Amino acid sequence: MTLKLSPLDAEHRALGATMAEFGGWEMPIAYPSGTIDEHLACRTRAVMFDVSHLGTVRVEGPDALERLQSTLTNDLAKVEAGRAQYTHLLDPTDASVADDIIVWWRPDDPDAFDVMPNASNTSGVRSAIGGVDTTDQRAIIAVQGPDAKALVSTVFTDAGTVGRFRVAVVDWNGSMCTVAGTGYTGEAGVEIAVPVDAAPQLWRALAAAGVPAAGLGARDTLRLEAALPLHGHELGPGITSLQAGLGWVVAWNKPEFVGRDAAVAERDRGVERRLVGIVTEGRRPARAGCAISIDGMGMVGEVTSGNFSPVLGHGIALGFVPTDTPEGTAVVIDVRGKDLPGRVAPTPFVHR
Repeated sequence: MTLKLSPLDAEHRALGATMAEFGGWEMPIAYPSGTIDEHLACRTRAVMFDVSHLGTVRVEGPDALERLQSTLTNDLAKVEAGRAQYTHLLDPTDASVADDIIVWWRPDDPDAFDVMPNASNTSGVRSAIGGVDTTDQRAIIAVQGPDAKALVSTVFTDAGTVGRFRVAVVDWNGSMCTVAGTGYTGEAGVEIAVPVDAAPQLWRALAAAGVPAAGLGARDTLRLEAALPLHGHELGPGITSLQAGLGWVVAWNKPEFVGRDAAVAERDRGVERRLVGIVTEGRRPARAGCAISIDGMGMVGEVTSGNFSPVLGHGIALGFVPTDTPEGTAVVIDVRGKDLPGRVAPTPFVHR
C-alpha cells in the first residue's frame, strides 16, 4: 500500500523527524528532541502538530443539518454556526462506535459543515453522511499548550482569538483558513486548516515565532494524560459510547440517529463494563491488550492504552473493568508475564 504524505512532509524530514505509518499516512512520530521533551513543551509552553492525516468531509446544502442530525449521536441543535461539536457515528447493530468525530459548523455558511473523522475512517464516515472528501485540499496544524494562542497571535492575529470549540474563517496572507478552538492534548489551543499551498509557509512562520514541532508520539502521551479516547483503543468495534463513559455524547431525546435502538437497549439494561483510569507503580508502563486482574476475581478486563506519564513520573493506563469497580480498587496488570501493581484512579490523570 502506498502511504499518503502530508503537505508538510518535506518540513518534517528537514527537521529530522522519525516517520512512521499512521492510519494510511506517513507521519512524524518524534523529532530529535524526543517525545518526552515534546510532551513537556506542550504542557509548559506550546508545540505544533501536523494532523493533516485526519479526514475532512464537507457536508453542505439545505439538507446538511438534517442529514447529520439523523446520522450522528450528538444534537447540533445545542450549538449553532461558528461552533464545533464532538459526536459519534454508531454501528447500527450493536451501537459500538464506528468513529468519533468533531463537527466544525462553518460560520460563513449555516448550511455547511466540515466533519472531521479519524484518518482510517474517512471513507466510512463519508458513506454514512454523504458530502465531499476535501482532505487533500488542506493541511491541519494543531497548536497546543498554555502559550499557544498568544504565540499564534504573533503570526496570525485572528486565529489566536478563536475561543474553545468556536470556529472561524480567517485570512492569512491571502489564504482563507478555517480555525477551530479544538485539540487533543488537554491544553488550550487551536487547529488551523490551511490550504495546501500555504501550509509550509505557515508552519515555518509558527516555528519562527517560537513554536517547536511535536510528533504523534507526544500527541498520544498527552491525550492519555488527559484521558481522551483513541479510536481503535478506547472506542471501536464492540465498544459503545456508554461503556467508554461518553454517554453525554448521545442525545437520547433525538428521535433518530444511526444505532439509536441498540444504544437505548444497552442504556436500559445497563452496561456490564466501564472504562477507567489506572495508575501504576514505577516507570514501567502497561500496554494495550494487557490483562487486568483483581484479587479474588481473577482477570476482569484489559488495558486499552498505557504509557509512562512525563508529568506524573509513573505509568498510567485506561482499561475496562466491571461497572461496579470503585475508585481505589487495587489491580494487577500482566505485562509480558510480569505483574504490574496499580489501582483504579480518577481521570483525567493531569488536570489543566
